[in-house]
Amino acid sequence: MTRFAGLKDDLPEVRPATPKAIEPSPVASIGTPETGGKRRPAREGKKGVLGHFSPELSRALNILAIEESTTVQALMGEAFDLLMRARGKHPFGER
Repeated sequence: MTRFAGLKDDLPEVRPATPKAIEPSPVASIGTPETGGKRRPAREGKKGVLGHFSPELSRALNILAIEESTTVQALMGEAFDLLMRARGKHPFGER
């Protein structure tokens, strides 16, 4: 017998903690599989557009949005409209 063989017998019985049930908040559950993928009304029929940019650009957009009392999404909508016009396409005006 090794010198560690009896240590297990000296330990108290440890029971795993039972996790408490956490109720999701109504806001957190919007758009989740549990809610059937329902979206907020403002997002109905819309698709997300994503891009990865530098932290400096992100910070600058957030500052500009605050200075103009608007949102980054509205600024992006304005930028996309300008891009569409510059390319001779119809602007969508989604802001």
